[in-house]
Amino acid sequence: MGNLFCCIQVDQSTVAIRERFGKFDDVLQPGCHFLPWCLGSQLAGHLSLRVQQLDVRCETKTKDNVFVNVVASVQYRALANQASDAFYKLSNTKGQIQAYVFDVIRATVPRLNLDDVFEQKNEIAKAVEDELEKAMSTYGYEIVQTLIIDIEPDEHVKRAMNEINAAARLRVAANEKAEAEKILQIKRAEGEAESKHLSGLGIARQRQAIVDGLRDSVLGFSENVPGTTAKDVMDMVLVTQYFDTMKEIGAASKTSAVFIPHGPGAVRDVASQIREGLLQASSVS
Repeated sequence: MGNLFCCIQVDQSTVAIRERFGKFDDVLQPGCHFLPWCLGSQLAGHLSLRVQQLDVRCETKTKDNVFVNVVASVQYRALANQASDAFYKLSNTKGQIQAYVFDVIRATVPRLNLDDVFEQKNEIAKAVEDELEKAMSTYGYEIVQTLIIDIEPDEHVKRAMNEINAAARLRVAANEKAEAEKILQIKRAEGEAESKHLSGLGIARQRQAIVDGLRDSVLGFSENVPGTTAKDVMDMVLVTQYFDTMKEIGAASKTSAVFIPHGPGAVRDVASQIREGLLQASSVS
């Protein structure tokens, strides 16, 4: 209907290219325009000014001979003041951008090792953007942004990288576990040493108390019972301790202590052996 009245409508964020007798005439901005087709004017086409995105997947090889797929995302748009160049100079905009992306990536990535490719993806994206900006500005296009959105090595390489990472983490975990066990053993040994030290102090104090008690008992008995000697008192003390020990052994439900020879007479023999040993030690010293 608009053509019958020689009027056309141009939508927002879009421009129209008007020709006259097949030659470029003007760029029509959004709105309603008079197009007298009877005077040779015609609409050549429309050009969108919106930002468009093109994802390019490029396979290349790194410096350490690993094949990777690099995915670059290019955001671009046509410039309103160069709409005629964007409309007439390029017949396949996406194909042109893709060719430049391939060229830059395949010239940059082979100079880097695989690990460096992951670390320097921003530098790769910047190199692609700079090259596209120089090339596409001639054709009336602006490169808004270029991103490297994915770097995908071969499946076998990814599996090997994961195994290397897992082995490294297991090695660190083993070292940490060994260090923890070492600390536990050191602390356990320190605790046992401290326990034995305190136990030794307790035994020493116990024996000192026993010696002091025996001395006081011998002295008190000798003073209160005339005619008794220290030997008689010690024999009586040994016999008393012997019966106390036998009582404790009998009261225990589980015991493996056995006295050989067994009998009160054995206490006298033990006492004699102790005294003889002390006398011999005194004579030697």
